[in-house]
Amino acid sequence: MRSLSLVLIAAALASCVTGAPQQLARSDRAEAHLQKLIAGKVAGKPISCLPSGRSENMIIVDDNTVFYRAGSQLFRQDFQNGRCTGLGSGHFALVTRQFGGSLCRGDIAKVLDTASGVTVGGCVVGDFVPYSPIR
Repeated sequence: MRSLSLVLIAAALASCVTGAPQQLARSDRAEAHLQKLIAGKVAGKPISCLPSGRSENMIIVDDNTVFYRAGSQLFRQDFQNGRCTGLGSGHFALVTRQFGGSLCRGDIAKVLDTASGVTVGGCVVGDFVPYSPIR
């Protein structure tokens, strides 16, 4: 009986281990929205923290990706290891806690159901890729 328990525990732990993160499928609508946002812009080198004051104007593409607008510049942020489930559906909001005034890679974001006020999930903030107009 003890060996059966150990086998079940090992199987359960093995199911929790994942390989490299898979690229999550994006809907045609979300892909069109993303392409429209980056049209005429060039991507820069990823940064780990969004400069202070630039995280207020968020544009949700889908559960995987959000942009932050700062004037003519956009900062693309893809969530680490996947998605913030439900974020792109329209009735959820992303709530972040910023330490020191900056939103940074590794910060935890919560997904809030705006109808009930209940937190329904969470995700980890990734790097920010700046997109600037082509000059």
